[in-house]
Amino acid sequence: MFVRCALKSASFAARESCVVSGGKQTCSALVSKHVRPAVRPLSTNISDRWASNAEELKAGGRSLSVQPVRSYAEAGKKDARQSQLDDLPAAMLKKEYAAVPQAQMTDDVVRRLLTLDLASHKEKLRLKEEQLVAKVRLHENDSSSLAVKVAVLTARIRNYQEHLQQHPKDKANKRRMLMSVDRRKKMLKALRSTRYDVFESVCAQLGISYAFPPEYYRRVTHRWLAKKALCIRVFNELQKRRKEHRRMMAEAAGGAKAEAADKASTDVQGTAA
Repeated sequence: MFVRCALKSASFAARESCVVSGGKQTCSALVSKHVRPAVRPLSTNISDRWASNAEELKAGGRSLSVQPVRSYAEAGKKDARQSQLDDLPAAMLKKEYAAVPQAQMTDDVVRRLLTLDLASHKEKLRLKEEQLVAKVRLHENDSSSLAVKVAVLTARIRNYQEHLQQHPKDKANKRRMLMSVDRRKKMLKALRSTRYDVFESVCAQLGISYAFPPEYYRRVTHRWLAKKALCIRVFNELQKRRKEHRRMMAEAAGGAKAEAADKASTDVQGTAA
């Protein structure tokens, strides 16, 4: 309705202008000046834009099927890092089949199933742990010494490090790695204080660089010094009171024993009389 009224008013204005100007301009030209052009639908604009893009692609020598890839959408290439399991040959038998003589005389298909060629990562890691334990064990049946535990933790820590290089946002495995590092640090500290020669051998065989921990981790402030002095004073006063209480209890126990002895002696004398 609104468009119809606008057209009527525009045509009326055009007629008046034609009469006034003496017919120098046509009515259609005047109507085109007063009437606002119709808005093109959205589908038409989109199709025209795709057509212009297609013409640009054809002009650049590229087909429409191959779209240009944006720089941020390209897949990043991960660096091929060296793993501790790379030195394990694929022809090596698994741990449970290493002592079986028949495993060496099987055909190729069965042998691939028994070797590391088709083994899982867990089986390879277990075999790597055995190799590191064999380097540091104290005797043939050693399976629970500190050196063996340090070797097992070292293999697991390196496995966590390789995993976190590929997946740096894995917080759970990062936490497990830090816990394993703390456990190994405590074991190395205990081994260093008890058997220094074994400690040096373990560090050399496993490639561990032992760093001494700092003597104190906390920053000293005046408030902390005052609090520490107060705690020491309270502790000394408490120990003094406990000592006095123990002395009084001992005196009371000694007096009770003396009274019991006197009473017993008087009873004996009364019965004798």
